[in-house]
Formats: sequence, C-alpha cells, structure tokens
Amino acid sequence: MSADDELSLLVIILDTNPIWWGKRALGEAEFTLSKCIDAVMVLGNSHLLMNRTNKLAVIASHTQESRFLYPGKRWAAADPFGEGGPSMESNSSGSKDGKYELLTAINDAIAEEIKDLMTKTEMKGQQTETLLAGSLAKALCYINKMGKDLKANQEIKSRILVIKAAEDSALQYMNFMNVIFAAQKQSILIDACVLDSDSGLLQQACDITGGIYLKVPHMPSLLQYLLWVFLPDQEQRSQLVLPPPVHVDYRAACFCHRNLIEIGYVCSVCLSIFCNFSPICSTCETAFKISLPPVMKAKKKKLKVAA
Repeated sequence: MSADDELSLLVIILDTNPIWWGKRALGEAEFTLSKCIDAVMVLGNSHLLMNRTNKLAVIASHTQESRFLYPGKRWAAADPFGEGGPSMESNSSGSKDGKYELLTAINDAIAEEIKDLMTKTEMKGQQTETLLAGSLAKALCYINKMGKDLKANQEIKSRILVIKAAEDSALQYMNFMNVIFAAQKQSILIDACVLDSDSGLLQQACDITGGIYLKVPHMPSLLQYLLWVFLPDQEQRSQLVLPPPVHVDYRAACFCHRNLIEIGYVCSVCLSIFCNFSPICSTCETAFKISLPPVMKAKKKKLKVAA
C-alpha cells in the first residue's frame, strides 16, 4: 500500500469550560484560552504538514454542547475529508504572510466558531461540568463517518487527543466508560493532555486504548509538550523518548452517589456498583434474597416425673 492510500486522522477535543477558563484569566493572565487555542492551531497545522493525506478535526467540549470547530458548519459541505472547497478558500484571508491558504482558512474557521460559542454561552442552573463524554462520542461518530467515505484501496488510522482543563464529572462515568470501550474495539487511540488536576477517567482511557496521558507541568509551555508528545503517531512514538507512564486510578464511581470508591457492592445481574448495600438494585430493580443466619430452635426442657 502506498503512502497516499493510508490516511491519518487526528481529532482534537478542547475543553472550553467558561468557568474554569474565567477563573484562570482572573488569577493568572499568563496562560488564557486564546493562547491555548493558538497552541492547538499550531498542532493541527503541524499534523497536516506532516503528510498531505493527513486529516484534522477539532471539537470544543463545552458546558452546554459539543461543537465542531473544524470542519464546522461554515466549511464546504461537499468535501467529506475537510480539504476545503472553493467557497471556503475564497472567504479566507489568503496567504498574507506566506502561509499555506488551507491552514489560514482552518485557523480562521476555528477562531470564528470558538468566538461564536463563547459569546452565545448563557450559564443556567448548576450545569457547570464539561460534556467530555458527549464530545468523545461525537468524535467516534465522525471517525466512523470518515471510514465509510474512504475509497476501496484506502485505510485510515485515527486517534483522539483530549486537552482537558476542568475537573472530572462522576455523573458521566457510565457514558465515559462506554465510549472508552467503543474506542478500544475500533482500535482508536485516546491521548490526554491535562492542564490542571489529574483525571482518573482519562487515565483509564489512555491505559485501555494504548494512548499517552500527560499532565502538563507548566501551562505556558503547552505547545512544546503538544509537539513533542502528541504530534508523533503510534508508529513514530516507539522511536522517541517520551514521558514514563503514570499510575492509573482504576476506582469506579458508584451508581448511587457518583463517588469514586475502592470497595463496594456489585449487582450480579446488571453489574451496577453501589457504595452501600441495598436489597433492591436501583438500576435493574432486581430483588436479592438475603440469607439470614439459621435460627436455633430452643431445646425443650424435659419435665421431671415425680416419684
């Protein structure tokens, strides 16, 4: 198979939680969302320049929705591989600085979509968690669609890079694990670049699918870590000296309180996990027979017969 018949698809999922990034901007202006997006653009452009058959997709994981930044709704719908069409390239700013026009069009599309997403955000209720599981599911659907649009002699190798900022959501545990095992079945790598606190769910995702988990020690140096660790594909990584694997936190979240536990009770029917014992499973409503200790019968006292 020639190099032109093997496509490499990189799907980048960027955590755009406005609460986390807002607190970050108030506390320290050295590393903001705009600088993180610039680093993502450089990584995407570098991936496309590695080979002319490489493909790219960028998804914003927000608190209210998961949106494609590229290829977005403004991109040419006639091109399923996101190579750009006449309508998009004509609207781009062109090669003002000698840059390839397609990269300029991609960067402009990402900037427009992220601006539209953040300006239309309205925080309602207590929904402050990033919809990461939904973004991963959308990435898998896009990868599956790309696989069906291939020609007869083409193959595609896909991987997902998650750039996570906010903390984990235990409420998404079941959906998250379903997405992880679906990616494993399709031989899709999930890499994780964590900006703040460690993510137990992403540690499990990287360990199960064979990806790399990295907690960035210095956020302003994000671009260096992206190009060093996450730009090479799976075949090239074996020839590089990469950060050592981290200890994986395999604790599961209970179905009753969504807390991470080490020891709990498991339903023998649906395999739901609970931190406290319950005679009826709240997931499948199976009633369990509780085996009580045997009741000791009282010994009958023999009556003494008077002589």
